[in-house]
Amino acid sequence: MKDPNLLYMIAASIVLLLAVLVIVLWLRTSQLARQMRALRQNMDTEKQSSSQTQILRAEVSELRTALANMSNRIGQIQQRTEEVAQQQDTIREADPQARIYSRAVKMIELGAPMEEVMSECELPRAEAELLFSLHQKN
Repeated sequence: MKDPNLLYMIAASIVLLLAVLVIVLWLRTSQLARQMRALRQNMDTEKQSSSQTQILRAEVSELRTALANMSNRIGQIQQRTEEVAQQQDTIREADPQARIYSRAVKMIELGAPMEEVMSECELPRAEAELLFSLHQKN
């Protein structure tokens, strides 16, 4: 006949082995669950980053378009400014009185004294004073 202690020890060993196996499985399951949560969180973060990247790319594209439009507009304004300046020069050169004032302004900008401007450009004192107040560098 078999020894009951031996059977008891075998049964206890099997129970102990099963308990260890259950604990190991439980620990491994917990570890896998944590890894799954971390993976899901990483996937969510990646989706958010991808969405933000798409939004930022769209904004950059809009800014590029706006910048190109502004650049074109600035070019048009510069061209128009040059045209207006040329027209003003043409008008100034065509009008003898305007030439006198242009010459007086140039003299003032170069630092000529009021008496010299008045005599060279044949301007009355009041007009010379007005031109000096408008164009003289401080």
